[in-house]
Amino acid sequence: MTTTTEFNQLTGDYTLDTAHTRIGFVARHAMVTKVRGAFNEFEGTFYVDGDDPSRSTAKVVIQAASIDTRNEQRDGHLRTNDFLEIDTYPEITFTSTAVEQVSETTFRVTGDLTIKDVTRPISIDFEYEGAAVDPFGNARVGFEGSVVINRKDFNVTWNAPLEAGGVLVSEKVTLEFEVSAIKSA
Repeated sequence: MTTTTEFNQLTGDYTLDTAHTRIGFVARHAMVTKVRGAFNEFEGTFYVDGDDPSRSTAKVVIQAASIDTRNEQRDGHLRTNDFLEIDTYPEITFTSTAVEQVSETTFRVTGDLTIKDVTRPISIDFEYEGAAVDPFGNARVGFEGSVVINRKDFNVTWNAPLEAGGVLVSEKVTLEFEVSAIKSA
């Protein structure tokens, strides 16, 4: 059980530990399977107000070119104008606009997601996974969350029809966040 006292102790500024944080995604491929990937270069900070979560904030900047699906040819295609158009839009950003505690350990973070210069509001439910001091003396917190977006809402529209019906790439993409962050001294 998480107690209010524990959340009070979380108050402070945090930086994403990029070596222990995953920002990933899942999309259906050819209507029969899923492709999983991640962004390997990003940075982010957030402020937790343990007494009043509504005063908490977050900002994440992802380098679009760091997309990685473990397939060089597919990654190259995802970087082109067909998808992320990284030469024109090198960054994907998220800036929170509201945070609310929706259950004992779940926080809904609402904010503006910008992909390819299109900004839309999204809400992500994050589950608080706990806090600990690591062997190096860093105070850490962990959160996990996900949200489904429609890539066409962000002008990521390329697709190819399949002979048997359907399309090669799903419009719906699940964004996945496994966050480990270090509290600032």
